[in-house]
Amino acid sequence: MALKILLNGARGKMGHAVAAAAPAMGITVAASTDVGDDLRAAIPSVDVIVDFSSYQATRALLDAAVSLGKPVVIGTTGHPPGEKAGLLKLAAGVPCVWTGNFSIGVNLLFALTRRASRALGDDFDVEVVEMHHRLKKDAPSGTAERLLEIILEERKLDREALRHGREGITGERPRSEVGVHALRGGDVIGDHTVIFAGVGERLELTHRAGDRAVFARGALRAAQWVATRKPGVYDMQDVLGLA
Repeated sequence: MALKILLNGARGKMGHAVAAAAPAMGITVAASTDVGDDLRAAIPSVDVIVDFSSYQATRALLDAAVSLGKPVVIGTTGHPPGEKAGLLKLAAGVPCVWTGNFSIGVNLLFALTRRASRALGDDFDVEVVEMHHRLKKDAPSGTAERLLEIILEERKLDREALRHGREGITGERPRSEVGVHALRGGDVIGDHTVIFAGVGERLELTHRAGDRAVFARGALRAAQWVATRKPGVYDMQDVLGLA
């Protein structure tokens, strides 16, 4: 029996990509919602909610999902860090896959970044550079935010270590600093590079997305996986067996 999903944010770019990818994966988009639609009325008829809407809508979506006991896949980004912590607690009331990037390649980038951060230590300076299309509203991207979380975890640093761009007389770079640079322009779907710069050598880990279909297929794969899981918050590392 085909998995039935509710696609929230259906009129956006990712909503269109998910709807286009679903039939080939044997998934039915049984309901589609966007701004102004009645989310609660659509939820009972589906197996999983897939959300690519707006960060302002996440709390209402999770309230509805938890009250009706429906698994959720969230790809929406831009949540303020303080607000996201509370939303994650709420999301744990149902099976939930929440990630800023559903690409299989990007999730391998996450795993490699963790291994490199652990192996290289603070002898190597770390910078994260991301680029997206001119219409993207949040910065840095959700994918870059996850890369930064991994680096901070492995180096036992807090968010005060992050340096968003540089200007003027900045002084020498502290070893504990983690640089963050968000580039915007054209129709770039998503480029992410993690740079580990040591003395005499440099390691760069890069992923470039050329088609939104890679994210759509990953989100649908997550929907298939989460439909049979116990309540809790998971990410694509769990879905792909990389955790």
